[in-house]
Amino acid sequence: MTTVIDNVTISSVDHKARKDLGVRAGDTVRVYQKVQEKDKIRLQVFEGLVLAVKHGTEAGASFTVRKVSSGVGMERVFPLYSPMIEKIEIVRRSKVRRSKLYFIREKAAKEIRRQMRNMRLMFVSSADLVTPEEEEKSEEAPAEEGAENTEAPVEAEVKTEETSSEEASKEEEKKAE
Repeated sequence: MTTVIDNVTISSVDHKARKDLGVRAGDTVRVYQKVQEKDKIRLQVFEGLVLAVKHGTEAGASFTVRKVSSGVGMERVFPLYSPMIEKIEIVRRSKVRRSKLYFIREKAAKEIRRQMRNMRLMFVSSADLVTPEEEEKSEEAPAEEGAENTEAPVEAEVKTEETSSEEASKEEEKKAE
């Protein structure tokens, strides 16, 4: 919608509608942003959690949206009255006790670190999967002179200190039972 005062176009944004939308921290929003590629304009959707709203509903107001895509956190700051934003939809509204939710960044990182702690680092080679019969055949065949050994070295399972301590604690629990 275009704002017209005395036959002069000021902005293509409906200021009243954006002001009355009432975006606040804790909302899950879907922002439709116009993206120009060569001669075409398409809409790109960015859906995520509003971490902060700055400057309320005045002319320079902006809001920060965070989403996690493929395990990577992404944040974008959108001006509230930008003409490049087609529309803003509030998908879900959560009750929060703070106006700025920046602590969610560290909370997400801590969760990922906790998940990584439970993973094991392993190296498995195809040479480990050789049957005893195939091994006897390879020993019987004489190696030609000048031929290089193309076999890859066998790599064993590597255990980190964390996994070994976890295994030890599991063994202690079994003994206690």
